[in-house]
Amino acid sequence: MAGLTALCALAAAVPASAQTGGTPPPGSSGTSTRPTPAPTGPAGRAKLLKNGRAIAPANAPLGVQNAIAAGNAIRKRPYVWGGGHQSFDSAGYDCSGAISYVLHGAGILSSPMPSGPFMGWGVPGKGSWITVYANQGHMYAVIAGLRFDTSAVGEKVRQGSGPRWRRSKRKPAGYAVRHYPGY
Repeated sequence: MAGLTALCALAAAVPASAQTGGTPPPGSSGTSTRPTPAPTGPAGRAKLLKNGRAIAPANAPLGVQNAIAAGNAIRKRPYVWGGGHQSFDSAGYDCSGAISYVLHGAGILSSPMPSGPFMGWGVPGKGSWITVYANQGHMYAVIAGLRFDTSAVGEKVRQGSGPRWRRSKRKPAGYAVRHYPGY
């Protein structure tokens, strides 16, 4: 009985928001400042089909699945310099327009950006699921292990210009490596 009394006293001494994992009690105006935890488990690898479509791994967060779906939606669009800069919807895309489109699909970018500003976007380093590589003149992304790029660098067989999923790796020398927290 004494143990139960001590436990009840301890529970009463802990703020309600701590008792509920940081969620304030109903009707309160308190907010949690803790960031949403990153997905647990290993980051899976997307599959590239022969038709050029990517399939998200089963354990990918919804934002990653949506980014891959967005990439699939524009994967056959032509390369157009400046394409995707004025609006996410475009007849063709350049490198930053295409990456802006997939990041918007993931829910982590609200308006298109050129490649240079992406050098300071998000936080430094590789992400678990989405990594952006940017410099002043070009950019690409690796999403769940597949490169999404308008450039065919590193490919043995040219798959066409414009945004495409690429199996080949690309050397990141000269690029700022960035990711969005949690991804």
